[in-house]
Amino acid sequence: MSGAPRRSAVLLLAHGTPDVLGEMAEYLSKVTGGRALPNEVVSELQHRYAQIGLGEAPGKEPPPLTKWTMAQGRLLEQALKADGRDERVYVGMRNWHPYIADVVGQMRLDGVTRIRAVCLAPQNSRTSVGLYRRAVLAAASGMEVEFVAGWAEHPLLAKAFAERLRPVWQQACAEAGRRVPVLFTAHSVPCRTIMMAEPLTAASTQLSPDTYAVEAKRTAELVAEEMAGAGFGESDWYFAFQSQGISGGPWIGPSVEDTMKAIKEGGGVGVVMQPVGFLCDHVEILYDIDVAFKETAGKLGLKLWRAESLNDSALLIKALAEIASGRYTAITYERASSTGV
Repeated sequence: MSGAPRRSAVLLLAHGTPDVLGEMAEYLSKVTGGRALPNEVVSELQHRYAQIGLGEAPGKEPPPLTKWTMAQGRLLEQALKADGRDERVYVGMRNWHPYIADVVGQMRLDGVTRIRAVCLAPQNSRTSVGLYRRAVLAAASGMEVEFVAGWAEHPLLAKAFAERLRPVWQQACAEAGRRVPVLFTAHSVPCRTIMMAEPLTAASTQLSPDTYAVEAKRTAELVAEEMAGAGFGESDWYFAFQSQGISGGPWIGPSVEDTMKAIKEGGGVGVVMQPVGFLCDHVEILYDIDVAFKETAGKLGLKLWRAESLNDSALLIKALAEIASGRYTAITYERASSTGV
């Protein structure tokens, strides 16, 4: 293909989720890198997924994460075409079908030679985003890859979250007859991954800390700023990390449970939750928040409201289009040939 024009395409990257309950053990082995988990952990997660509709046989539609991620890919492709960019958008999952390696293989068969990879986890962490990057580069031998490492501060991302938050916060305040605090959340990660540093580059001796916790809180700050027009202030919100692992070891906090206790002890009557580290519905929202945290809040005497997930948000798709087309210049697009990776 020497001298042939380079064909670019976009690759959206997501976590992946099993399609039926019987796939849980295999799925979890992908998440842990092959480390087997105790049977009670597998059973507990099967229970949680069953609570959000996953069954023993495939349902009429895919699980929420798969459904919404695929929809985001279709909407992004439409947005790029409307903008005059005739680029296909592919979706690859790290831990389940369609696997990143399989999707990159299909891209190669389709004649793609340049990939712009966008992780659907806006805040950069080597625990998550770093693993996506390695998976893409390992599969894309001989192809050019532009990898978007993080986009936590994209203004349209903050606007999209604020658009979803504003009506439910106003409703909560009206129902409670007083100001109700907002609890922004992001997925917790093991403490060891945040504490470890790694070289800035392969040839560098300078170490780079993991920025995930800082970026997650920064996204929350930007959403709060977007809410200022609705009378929202600095004293109206908290931040916590949710969904700490159940397989042992310390994970970063503060936890949602401890933060809820503090809100109650401070005289609060309710809380509005908005997870700003997730872009669509999945088990960490539909179970962890809508079932488990709602139960926790009830035991504390708090009422819990939740902002609708972004899912097919037009503002989210517009943000992704700016990133995928290279128009958003406030982030670094890591450019590399994956030959030899």
